[in-house]
Amino acid sequence: MASFDVPEFDYTRYSNRQLAAVPLAVLAVALLVLTGSFLATGTPVPLGMDFSGGSELTIQTTSSEAEIAAAFDEEPESIQAVSAPDSRNQYVVQFASTDLESLSQQAQQNLEQDGDADIVQLESTVSESFGAQTQQTALLGLAVAFVGMSAIAFLLFRTFVPSIAIVISAFSDLVIPLAFMTVAGISLSLGTVAALLMLIGYSVDSDILLNNHVLRRQGDFYESTRRAMQTGITMTVTSMAAMLVMGVAAWLFGVELLASIGIILFVGLAADLMNTYLLNLSLLRWYKFEGVRS
Repeated sequence: MASFDVPEFDYTRYSNRQLAAVPLAVLAVALLVLTGSFLATGTPVPLGMDFSGGSELTIQTTSSEAEIAAAFDEEPESIQAVSAPDSRNQYVVQFASTDLESLSQQAQQNLEQDGDADIVQLESTVSESFGAQTQQTALLGLAVAFVGMSAIAFLLFRTFVPSIAIVISAFSDLVIPLAFMTVAGISLSLGTVAALLMLIGYSVDSDILLNNHVLRRQGDFYESTRRAMQTGITMTVTSMAAMLVMGVAAWLFGVELLASIGIILFVGLAADLMNTYLLNLSLLRWYKFEGVRS
């Protein structure tokens, strides 16, 4: 795998509290954002149709988004433009209502007056109860993945501080992208849950790499850290570049889900860099030089 020179960082200039201050402050802000959203809307992150229920129409028309919104009695939850094979634009329109037949009739009556609209596809509706059940299943999957990751960390290192450092970093790697989703208005869906699950894997990989170099390989603490950073930062930055390219390309071609996954992974990987080489490393250094090892 190709690599690049990681800039030298003099950790000796900073105390453990100084290293941990930045990632902990970012984590605190992220928790405040999620708490505020929960108090204001009832959910910490906006829920997509997969979890909240609703209906979806795919319409091909020359009408503008404003004209499409005005064509329905109910205000659409979202209107997403996608590519179409001819000069007309294709839109995916989502509603909170599950009355798909009524929505289809409104589209045909109000958008086809000039003969310029087609209902390309009628997506099946998602009931509110089914969406809630899907939401519980997805959150359970995230919880099981996180608990499993935590158990693996404790089994690998069998000591509290190095293991809890991995768990705290992984927790922050999840919370920060969730807060970003709230601020950016990215809905929680089955696709974005998959991105969050991937972040758990990325996080545990980089943290275990650092812990393994520092605790199990011979050499000075800072030299071991340098070797871990050379490999870990190369892997993470390469993945960030790939996710950014995917997100931008998907956004240009109107593929909203892939764009959301790409930007969530990019933000999560950036958070992972910060948490691994500031928060996790500060806990490891305290454990190596000041803590009581068992």
